[in-house]
Amino acid sequence: MIVMTNEANYTDTGHTGYEYREITVPGELSSLCMDSYPCFGWEQDPNQEAVRSKGRGWPFVHGKGKKETVTLHFRRKRSLCNKTELTRLQRNFDGCVAELQALERSKTTASAMAALAIGLIGTAFLAGSVFAVTAQPPVIWLTVLLGIPGLIGWIVPCFFYRNILRKRTEEIEPLKERTYDEIDQLCEKGSRLLY
Repeated sequence: MIVMTNEANYTDTGHTGYEYREITVPGELSSLCMDSYPCFGWEQDPNQEAVRSKGRGWPFVHGKGKKETVTLHFRRKRSLCNKTELTRLQRNFDGCVAELQALERSKTTASAMAALAIGLIGTAFLAGSVFAVTAQPPVIWLTVLLGIPGLIGWIVPCFFYRNILRKRTEEIEPLKERTYDEIDQLCEKGSRLLY
């Protein structure tokens, strides 16, 4: 979530007008934002501190319950030269950060969905097995026939999840590296406009 407010202090002597920006990013991207935003004319707001909070997350993904988010506060002089171009570069940077977040989410989402689908299929087999044993007269051979794939369908998702996560990570890494390269280029352009 990104919130932007414009605010200025009006005094007769030594006036410096600022615009303010507040961004909330995942904890693993907070250092990237703190290092990159100065390239677009922003500096950390000395009147605010970074706020860390726990977000929502899958309780079974990597043994973590909730992902940490960080709210960062920045300010920038309103009289900054090349402000329009810096703002355009910053929007591109924000798009790159959003792309990194989406890539990270897609990695775990695809793995979790595949594992859940296999688990549901296993549950359907086990339900059929239960119906077969409770039928009058009980059909034991059908119970065993449906119970074995049902149990396999409950055990396999854990291994399947890890395998898909590993493969998806290998697919996503080049895309993430390309995005980080684009971020570097944007920061270099922004730094050249500032100095």
